[in-house]
Amino acid sequence: MRSRSLAPESFSEAAPLFAALGDPTRLHIVVRLCEGGPLSIARLTEGSRVTRQAISKHLGALSEAGFVRSQRAGRERIWELQPRRLAQVRRYLDRISEQWDEALGRLRALVEREPGPAGPR
Repeated sequence: MRSRSLAPESFSEAAPLFAALGDPTRLHIVVRLCEGGPLSIARLTEGSRVTRQAISKHLGALSEAGFVRSQRAGRERIWELQPRRLAQVRRYLDRISEQWDEALGRLRALVEREPGPAGPR
């Protein structure tokens, strides 16, 4: 069975998602929110050498890409992960993986094919 290919318009949809996750600090924030649930900027900054202001900017980028959203809780903003966006990234990665598997299968079949009669070189 042949997988769906990644159309050029898919690239334009996927690029901002991967760009948002491509920064180590933003990826770390996503991991923290996955593990710890909704957290404030103060909690996200704990144990990090990154300032609150920097965390806030990274959260803005993640929010713009649809990975996180915030709610006011008193004087703080509580940030939570939007799992639907991560699922979308996973679907892109699964399609890319399927395409690689198919390409490797075609290469293996080509390499393992019995050689034909040897002709002059």
